[in-house]
Amino acid sequence: VAVGENWAKQCNVTGWTNIVQVAAGLFHTVGLKSDGTVVAVGDNGYGQLNVGTWTNIVQIAAGVVHTVGLKADGTVVAAGCNDSGELNVGTWTGIVQVAGGWYHTVGLKADGTVVAVGGNEHGQCNVRSWTNIIQAAAGGYHTVGLKADGTVVATGDNSYGQCDVTGWTNIVQAAAGGYHTVGLKADGTVVATGYNGYGECNVNGWT
Repeated sequence: VAVGENWAKQCNVTGWTNIVQVAAGLFHTVGLKSDGTVVAVGDNGYGQLNVGTWTNIVQIAAGVVHTVGLKADGTVVAAGCNDSGELNVGTWTGIVQVAGGWYHTVGLKADGTVVAVGGNEHGQCNVRSWTNIIQAAAGGYHTVGLKADGTVVATGDNSYGQCDVTGWTNIVQAAAGGYHTVGLKADGTVVATGYNGYGECNVNGWT
């Protein structure tokens, strides 16, 4: 089900069945089906909905105007805008998770390292030195990595402090918004840093 702005019909998911994961871009919505195929609705101005031929997909991600699919064999496919090179994932192998930023794409490898392509004007793709990563997240112009020891690393735009994750511990999941970063702790509490103009970091007290 979907609600919200629907000018591009991005909420027209009625009739979708056998969906096992969903992802939302700026004006498009993507669904992964249990048979490994993908459906998408919404704006297709950059071809971000051109996923009808994808097969053997195990995870999906959506950027602002691009869509990413992780295949069962560890390779990655992508469709949509490639103005910053965010679709240049054709040589990736051994990937276990993908994330889509606004104009960059991130891949977590089975060995705990991370690769990234696309816009790098803020250093959001400077992830080559990361190790022991178990989950990656992509924000607007920053990238976040959750390490096996429960700490978090981040790179890219830090104009609002969205990369100020040093000191976070016992994190079990990380998420990245346009200009903020969120961490779920093992005790069920939440931490957040970055832009808070709409109260998006007001998570103190969540249990």
